[in-house]
Amino acid sequence: MRIVVTGAAGFIGSHVAERLVADGHSVVGVDAFVDYYAREIKERNVRSLRDSPGFELVELDLRDGDLRAVVEGADAVINEAAMPGLPRSWVDVELYASCNLLAVDRLVRACREAGVPRLLHVSTSSVYGDMALGDEEGPLRPMSPYGITKLAAEQLLLAQHALFGLPAVIVRYFSIYGPRQRPDMAYNIFIEALLHDREITVFGDGEQSRSSTFITDCVEGTLRALELGRPGQIYNIGGGEVVTVREAIGIIADELGVEPRIVHAPARPGDQRHTKADTSKAASELGYRPTVAPEEGLRRQVSWQRGEGIRPPRP
Repeated sequence: MRIVVTGAAGFIGSHVAERLVADGHSVVGVDAFVDYYAREIKERNVRSLRDSPGFELVELDLRDGDLRAVVEGADAVINEAAMPGLPRSWVDVELYASCNLLAVDRLVRACREAGVPRLLHVSTSSVYGDMALGDEEGPLRPMSPYGITKLAAEQLLLAQHALFGLPAVIVRYFSIYGPRQRPDMAYNIFIEALLHDREITVFGDGEQSRSSTFITDCVEGTLRALELGRPGQIYNIGGGEVVTVREAIGIIADELGVEPRIVHAPARPGDQRHTKADTSKAASELGYRPTVAPEEGLRRQVSWQRGEGIRPPRP
């Protein structure tokens, strides 16, 4: 199959593209290299992919690029592209609206015009709000501009499906982590701090909990949704166990053999208090079952950041 992956140079997109290429698919990776974090990190993410005959990287912005030319002839499109992160969304709503909603609208239109038979769109547990504990039918109360723009994109896709038959499937990710995790994400920050004997700043009391999802489980759930998901449906893709911020720091510190020095700061606006992915729908319809527990996954990420993989440069 010829599959287009947007956001292909990012943390998750690069892993998805690698898996597709390994499975024998022809992948067109699209990335705008938006200035959210250092471009060199994204370039490292796709370094091995660039050498693969089954992969082509196209540098293009979904907000203004010629999307029809990219998606023409594709068997499927996986939209991993987005402007991530809660804090910045409060100070640059226009950027988040353009990347997370207007860009999706342009991509949808291009897919419809080209007759793409399958569109998988990636959303987030942030659409649930402060407590992401229920199934896909639970209340949707996003608490940040980031979550609001992601929910708006979901509604756009569902409307396109209902009115025009857009063959779109939506997945909601829950706190993805593992090798190549973005440098602004909590586990990456904690590991870097402990590797270099720095204090760790915890926003809030440290008892916030996450249904953290290891990257290999995330990729598996994504590709199962691409193949088996029903158009117009939404699936939670999350980890099988919940871990608190304090517990995660303890696992990382134990793996490194150090004593963490934690300082607390006020909770950030829009941060979720608790998430626990109800993946029963994904299990029954997609056969999705996460296999990597937080302790194992965190130790793998520590191993990567301490030198077995490419560690991002220190801030």
